[in-house]
Amino acid sequence: MAVRFGGRTRARSQALQLMFQAEASGRTVPEVLDGEYALDNGPLRDFARELAVGCDGVRHDLDAIIATRSESWAINRMPAVDRNLLRLSLYEMIYVPEVDIPVAIDEVVRLAKCYGTDESSKFINGLLGRVADDVEAGVDVVAKAHEELAARGESSADVQYALEGGKNDVWEEPEDEEEPLPFGADLGDELTGGIWYVEGPGTIEEDDEDVW
Repeated sequence: MAVRFGGRTRARSQALQLMFQAEASGRTVPEVLDGEYALDNGPLRDFARELAVGCDGVRHDLDAIIATRSESWAINRMPAVDRNLLRLSLYEMIYVPEVDIPVAIDEVVRLAKCYGTDESSKFINGLLGRVADDVEAGVDVVAKAHEELAARGESSADVQYALEGGKNDVWEEPEDEEEPLPFGADLGDELTGGIWYVEGPGTIEEDDEDVW
């Protein structure tokens, strides 16, 4: 089945692609946007830019949450698509109040079914559900994550060190680990929107199919 997204689902897909490319190349999202990047279903939508840049700006906080809430994967061992989808949804849940929490979760679960592994959607839904319970109860989930890291002798700097390939004995490697495929590598010809190669900043105004 062809992969087609409209409205804000398309924007979230584009944000995911920007975040994935930034992480894979060791750049920030603004650095990616200032250079060359590729998008499916381009040109770049304003909401996609807002999400990707926003996630990038608070990534250490988002990663602290992921690192302390994941029950199956160490953050530095989980597939990059899963990690970036979690960042995307957590950012909306915490920093974009006009988006309902169930919507923020459902949207990335939908993307996980398209771009992730067979286990991605269940894993992502479970982790986000645990965080959502705290957010809805008024818990400061960012502060809680940093407190939990500190309680086990860690910090957000240790999380980033692990993500950059450094050793961190707090995280254990899962058994039968498989290398994740590059973003969209398993989609083949199903990317129907074409790949947009952008040499420098590009954007498009939101259109009438802008739905939550």
